[in-house]
Amino acid sequence: MSSSISKSDKKYVWHPFTQMQTAPSPLVITKAKDSILYAEDGKEYLDCNSSWWVNIHGHGNTYLKEALIQQYDEIDHVIFAGVTHPKAVELSEKIISLLPKDLTKVFFSDNGSTAVEVALKMAFQYWFNLNQPRKRILALEGAYHGDTFGAMSISQRGYFNEPFEHLFFAVDYLPFPRIDLEDELLDQAKVKFQSNEFAAIILEPLVQGSAGMYMYSPYFLNELTALAKSFGVLVIFDEVMTGWGRTGQLFAMNHINETPDIVCLSKGLTGGVLPLGLTVATDHIYNAFLAEEKTKALLHGHSFTGNPLACAVACASIDLTQKTEFFENVNRISKKHSQFKLSLENINTIEIRQLGTIIAIEIKLPNSDYFSSIRDEAYHYFLDKGLLIRPLGNIIFLNPPYCTTNEELDKMYLGINSFLASKNLIFNV
Repeated sequence: MSSSISKSDKKYVWHPFTQMQTAPSPLVITKAKDSILYAEDGKEYLDCNSSWWVNIHGHGNTYLKEALIQQYDEIDHVIFAGVTHPKAVELSEKIISLLPKDLTKVFFSDNGSTAVEVALKMAFQYWFNLNQPRKRILALEGAYHGDTFGAMSISQRGYFNEPFEHLFFAVDYLPFPRIDLEDELLDQAKVKFQSNEFAAIILEPLVQGSAGMYMYSPYFLNELTALAKSFGVLVIFDEVMTGWGRTGQLFAMNHINETPDIVCLSKGLTGGVLPLGLTVATDHIYNAFLAEEKTKALLHGHSFTGNPLACAVACASIDLTQKTEFFENVNRISKKHSQFKLSLENINTIEIRQLGTIIAIEIKLPNSDYFSSIRDEAYHYFLDKGLLIRPLGNIIFLNPPYCTTNEELDKMYLGINSFLASKNLIFNV
């Protein structure tokens, strides 16, 4: 029987990434603590995907809560054009201290998509301000960078974005860098860069998230970054998903020697408590916007830019990443995932990918994509097992909060094994 919340939700709410005509009533969550979500009917669910990949420390973290309350007592919000406040400055200092030394200027926005939009505007206007306009962008096939128009333009074309493609700017794409294609793709990129028409290249470093947690090598990322920079092409890393320990390092860029010119941050930035986006650039880029003409400034902003509450929680979240237990948990989960991966590697009906706290199990099916029927079947199967897992089509993945216990991880693995067995993909579960 539907609750009053479900009925009102159906009457008034339009959910994201949801076909509202055919979707069942949504799960009603009324409480959350650590890795557990509590439903209205009293049932418990493990948050296997960190609530859309954002909740890195677990729900209801008391340190984040105290930071939020303390900040609310001091200042809740203030305009950020011509005004600053202590937490924005503190957050900028903390971020700069964690990133490669050339990344020195922090621009605030509201989420991952807007952090990417800002990065694109920085790249295009950088060349415009230098009176050397470059108007082409290079991206990877399968990319996902957000749902605003610039972010959609540089993402994978097709079923997500088809109604809007007539409004996108032109983008060049490299095929996904499988190991056997790496050198060939570097040669292709070199030919493109030699045209001197590319403003920037944007990459999800090491892991393409929404595409299905597809992973490529640090070697390719390092070499492509170096190649782009040798031609003066600006390099943008979209670390919205890969940041804050997901790949086993604090940032995916920490796996390589080269560094980007611009990095986009969001999701785990606030531990999943409040929306916040950051776009961090080098002095070299920043200096191109300095002029007597006001039109050369970066004329971009949002009402909630630099929101003090979000900044305070982000500062507190960064504090937690600096504690010993943070990477102890990241390493523990990474090791458990590796062991689970090994247990599945001889099954030829699936493909397993793992990096850090991310593990993905792709069920090999003909003509599979984001709308594979496996997605809905698996989603509801896992709910029955007390697991909130939102598959990417035929790809089941885990990226849990770092407070998730070994026993909770084992429950996730058992649930996945059980589902695979129910599809006759593995046996003896």
